[in-house]
Amino acid sequence: MTTATEAGAPWLIVGLGNPGPEYAANRHNVGFMVADLLAERIGGKFKRAQKAQAQVVEGRIGPPGPANRRVILAKPMSYMNLSGGPVTALRDFYKVPTAHVVAVHDELDIDYGTLRLKLGGGDNGHNGLKSMTKAMGPDYHRLRFGIGRPPGRMQVADFVLKDFSSTERKELDFLVDRAADAVECLVTEGLERAQSAYNS
Repeated sequence: MTTATEAGAPWLIVGLGNPGPEYAANRHNVGFMVADLLAERIGGKFKRAQKAQAQVVEGRIGPPGPANRRVILAKPMSYMNLSGGPVTALRDFYKVPTAHVVAVHDELDIDYGTLRLKLGGGDNGHNGLKSMTKAMGPDYHRLRFGIGRPPGRMQVADFVLKDFSSTERKELDFLVDRAADAVECLVTEGLERAQSAYNS
């Protein structure tokens, strides 16, 4: 159950990915893409965080009134498999309850473009989630962005570090936009409402 203190607490929305231009368009970096779009929507620019190896933007999401929420958008700059350190440092610095942390990440086990929101659970072999769960436990929200399984005998590690295909790119902007909508809905209207609107 959400306490009154938690209800007014800020949200930390973490796009998972790898830093550097060579990774920017990779499937593994879809979390960064969603974070970039959310930053654009709130009119902010990512800056280096004082207290963590991450880039952050602070702002507000939602209509004026009780549903308006203070958010910190973050992109860890530590590489995917070390995301837990920067995320935990930001959570502690901004006094964010773990249940108000949202990890936006790529997901192999669901079809391309399918979104799934959930609270808690396992890491399903995802190194970013593995690192976050090790650092602060599993009780944070996740927005899983489906990228599907690799074709043929391609290794998972090669697949996630490749750019989206030309066919996938035709829909990518729309899907990233929808994922950003799902995050906004989660933060302003709660998990059940967001799941019924966006889980497919």
